[in-house]
Amino acid sequence: MLIGIDASRATRAERTGTENYALHLIQALLALDHANVYRLYVQQPPTAGLFASQAEVRHINVPRLWTLLGLSAEMLRAAPDVLFVPAHVLPLVHPRRSVVTVHDLGYHYFPEAHARAQRAYLAWSTRDAVRHASRLIAVSQATKDDLVRLYGADAQRVDVVHHGVDRAQGTGDRGQFELLRARLQLPERYILSIGTIQPRKNYGRLIEAFSSLDWQAGVGLVIAGKAGWQAGPIVAQAQRAGVILAGHVSEDEKVALLAHASVFALPSLYEGFGMPILEAQAAGVPVVTSNTSSCPEVAGGAAEAAGALLVDPLDTRAIAAALKQALADESLRNQLRARANANVARFSWEKCARQTLDVLLQA
Repeated sequence: MLIGIDASRATRAERTGTENYALHLIQALLALDHANVYRLYVQQPPTAGLFASQAEVRHINVPRLWTLLGLSAEMLRAAPDVLFVPAHVLPLVHPRRSVVTVHDLGYHYFPEAHARAQRAYLAWSTRDAVRHASRLIAVSQATKDDLVRLYGADAQRVDVVHHGVDRAQGTGDRGQFELLRARLQLPERYILSIGTIQPRKNYGRLIEAFSSLDWQAGVGLVIAGKAGWQAGPIVAQAQRAGVILAGHVSEDEKVALLAHASVFALPSLYEGFGMPILEAQAAGVPVVTSNTSSCPEVAGGAAEAAGALLVDPLDTRAIAAALKQALADESLRNQLRARANANVARFSWEKCARQTLDVLLQA
């Protein structure tokens, strides 16, 4: 069988959650499956060695509307047996057998956290995928529930396949960290948050919570992520509060920052999956995250069993109390690490690839 994959996101130089999902999953599929033939469609030629040599890479040189026009033209010319799109958007022309991954529907819950044009595009592309894809992959049960409730998706056509995580990344590179320490002027202890700077990440309340704590003179807050929509007010607030803005960091830099963080905080308003939660747990860092959307599902379950402290993301005082507890209570920190270690064992890119391949074969 010829499996075609939209690999355009996987070849981007600056990858965030969706791009990393696409890259790691494609690499795991190619390592796992030698029975089928893979054709990867890219907008930018991949760097040497990014993908296994047995995959055919097809470069589609269309600068604008790449998916809707360029990939559609390729489907008309020579469609694969099944097309896999790792992120939301089907081309206008696609094989009858197509599988799409839907990552989140946060724009329904917090429309003010997205630009109007982006909301409209996300709503259209999700509705189109629900109508026309053979099967849908949801990255969490929370996302599947949203697809069924908000878009009337047939639950039998939606498979939950969680992301993986690299458990070997936990140690980080000391030399890399020392370079970061010098460049960012990192304190000995710091709270770390990772994600694009935008309203949905709830950085405003995180900064307020951090600033309200009487012990915070010896602890820093580091936010690693590129500036997104409506980042200006958040950046200004962070600068007033003395928060360290690291900007976009490479994968190696992210691993190094996680390895030496005292606490990881992601009190996001909504997450389709929340990959940094798992990455922090794999690094042995106590986690404070939201008790909403997919965050409890990814962190390990209900509050009493989770490998994280779960808080109401709208309650600044609750965020502050959890940060203080995670920093000060060594017994709690050890409990969180033990629970997190057991939780992380549930996730791997190989498992993600096996389950995704099952869905492609069903399609």
